Amino acid sequence: MTSPMERPLHVPDTTQPPAVQRLAAIDLGSNSFHLLVAHYQDDRLQVVARRGEKVQLAAGLDDEGQLEEAAMQRALDCLARFAPFITDIPPGQLRVVGTNALRDARNSQSLIDRAEALLGQRIEIIGGREEARLIYLGAAHSLAEDGRRLIIDIGGGSTEFIVGERFEPLALESLQLGCVTYTRRFFADGEISEKRMRRAEMAALSELANIRRPYRELGWDDPVGSSGTIKAAASVIAAAGDATDGVVTRAGLKRVRAALIDCAHLDHVALEGLKTDRARVFPAGVAILSAIFEAFDLERLRYADGALREGVLYDMVGRNGPEDSRLKTLTSLQQRHAVDTRQGANVAASAAELLAQVRTAWELDDDQARFLDWAARLHEIGLAISHSQFHRHGAYLLAHSDLAGFSRPEQQLLAFLVRAHRRKFPQREWRALPDSQQLPCARLARLLRLAVLLNHSRAEQPPATPHLEAHGDDLRLILRGNESDHALLQTDLEQEMAYQKAAGFNLDVS
Repeated sequence: MTSPMERPLHVPDTTQPPAVQRLAAIDLGSNSFHLLVAHYQDDRLQVVARRGEKVQLAAGLDDEGQLEEAAMQRALDCLARFAPFITDIPPGQLRVVGTNALRDARNSQSLIDRAEALLGQRIEIIGGREEARLIYLGAAHSLAEDGRRLIIDIGGGSTEFIVGERFEPLALESLQLGCVTYTRRFFADGEISEKRMRRAEMAALSELANIRRPYRELGWDDPVGSSGTIKAAASVIAAAGDATDGVVTRAGLKRVRAALIDCAHLDHVALEGLKTDRARVFPAGVAILSAIFEAFDLERLRYADGALREGVLYDMVGRNGPEDSRLKTLTSLQQRHAVDTRQGANVAASAAELLAQVRTAWELDDDQARFLDWAARLHEIGLAISHSQFHRHGAYLLAHSDLAGFSRPEQQLLAFLVRAHRRKFPQREWRALPDSQQLPCARLARLLRLAVLLNHSRAEQPPATPHLEAHGDDLRLILRGNESDHALLQTDLEQEMAYQKAAGFNLDVS
């Protein structure tokens, strides 16, 4: 079986026109939810449907970090309206991603479970830097010009900053600056004043202090904004005749700021060019944007249409193939932590052969096979820290590193498999997985454990794989050859039988 990390580059058949892929992305933002359905052909997206609704999920977070029921219901009502647009999207060509509000909410799983049942689709919470990477990918595809650019996306709960060239980000950051959260923090009673605006700006400048110097040292030719706040600011400035449409200038932004202070209250915000559904969070967005102009000494910022949802679609095109961004990340991890790639490849080969024998009985799919392969190749990553408890160290590295291309659930799965590959089966970590993932994850972990034991001697090549049978969740491993050939392995397997029995699993070896 060819490993996902060793697949040769696919050479397209130029005698046939490239197939059209129908793709969809749903972005569960802290302020707005967005749906994008598009056809992908010839490296371009042709939009089929685009929808956006102000859900203001972040406004529904109480003082204890819990999403209120009313906010969850707004989210579910919105997704119910999105659902008819995705009924014909093939599996693997739709992604639903959650951002800052779902990252922060202590009870986000409650909403995720209900939303997954409604959509019939898995929801992925992505980390801040992964959100930034996808925003850059979407924005970069919408910009024809080359050169180094700064991309800024002000969301409801966080703001992403990226410096990059063409389609490669050079610096990625996500800061806790958002128009919804700043509205609650600085304009909770609705009052708008010079003092309130400056307090919000100073808080934003404090957040920006950590990235201001390294970003300015990298430099850029073209500052670009990709958020609703920046689009709204450009629209208001254009309506006032202060700049061409789609451009925010320092002078124009200063006049917008003054006009908002004159409004005196969120209920009275009504500026030409500003949509009414954005009015209440606009002052906070302008405060954040003003701080960004001040921190980076910007004179102008142009708006670009591409954002997170476009980035998700472009990223999806390369997934599960040689251009999968996750492969580059895993290779980088192997190099950075000096992983023994030969041993990892041998374990991966054994795991693949074991999987092939029980795949049908255990109903494991291609995506699960891919994660088994990756976990096998990275199972010794924790040795970079210490040999003692290295499976725990490896799991920690995978769970808490910024892994480009991976959602948080994907990192959790990879970390669990590495944690579970030796010693006692980690029941607490297993139970922490979503209910729907516990059975397949336990099965993958048990296969990985056997593959690691089969390669205990660290030979040049993986050994011949024993016969493996699955009857329900019971496994039977049948060794081949003389008993003397398997003396060490049998000792290891006896201990493994005890470990699995203690976890409630049955493994028989003969």
